[in-house]
Amino acid sequence: MPEVKVYSTPTCPWCSRVKQFLDERNIPYEEYNVAEDMARAQEMVQKSGQMGVPVIEVDGEIVIGFDRPRLEELLGLAE
Repeated sequence: MPEVKVYSTPTCPWCSRVKQFLDERNIPYEEYNVAEDMARAQEMVQKSGQMGVPVIEVDGEIVIGFDRPRLEELLGLAE
């Protein structure tokens, strides 16, 4: 299983969609609430260069936003 991290905020609808996408496929992930955890927010910006969420990390690869085709590719779900 790939290591998946989701940097998100509670009010972000795209963050909810990413988590739903992962949950539906039984893919475990660590979630970081960057609205409350400033250290994780800084980590997210350093890794992605982005302030916006969601930022998803799959085995060290950064995906900005809910880029479903890219996530499917990195997670080995692409057909």
